Amino acid sequence: MTQPRAGFLGAFLWAASMLLAQAAAAGTIESAYTPLDLDKCETVAAPEAPEDGAVFRCKGLHGMDVRVAEGDLRMFVSYGPNAEQQSAASQTIPVFNTIGKTLEWRLDDGAPFATILRYRWDSDNGEGSTLVVTKIGATDACHVAYVQAAGNAKANALAREIADGQARGFSCGRDKPRTYGADGKQTD
Repeated sequence: MTQPRAGFLGAFLWAASMLLAQAAAAGTIESAYTPLDLDKCETVAAPEAPEDGAVFRCKGLHGMDVRVAEGDLRMFVSYGPNAEQQSAASQTIPVFNTIGKTLEWRLDDGAPFATILRYRWDSDNGEGSTLVVTKIGATDACHVAYVQAAGNAKANALAREIADGQARGFSCGRDKPRTYGADGKQTD
């Protein structure tokens, strides 16, 4: 009887060591927060007329540039030294919107790989807010998911789960952002 038990224990220990190795390879995932107050950001391009949009450069985590552009009453947010050329520089939610004043960064061993930002919106159908999950890659940044926050008590947790599970493997040129409703279920 001691042979099977030893075999089981050995297999269990091997499986446990493999899981620990995988967890160690994934690094430590955590959040960091930075303010996103446009009044405290540098104005890169001022509007020529009140209806024209402006472009701002804000300081993000570890001094990373956060580019915020406004156009047609919609906000566009991208990251890093080439922020203007990123996919995220032309992505927003489809209705008139503004952005929240806190930017959540998802970090893997201290290195940012995604952000979560609340967009507040107003349309003919009412008003609300959407959490936008954005991938931060070595050469591009782009939207990964849109999580409806109104009526969704677990919207922040869902946005973190999506960022952690999808952002790093998301292809900005190939993949399309997914939308999640107030019930947390994917709607598209």
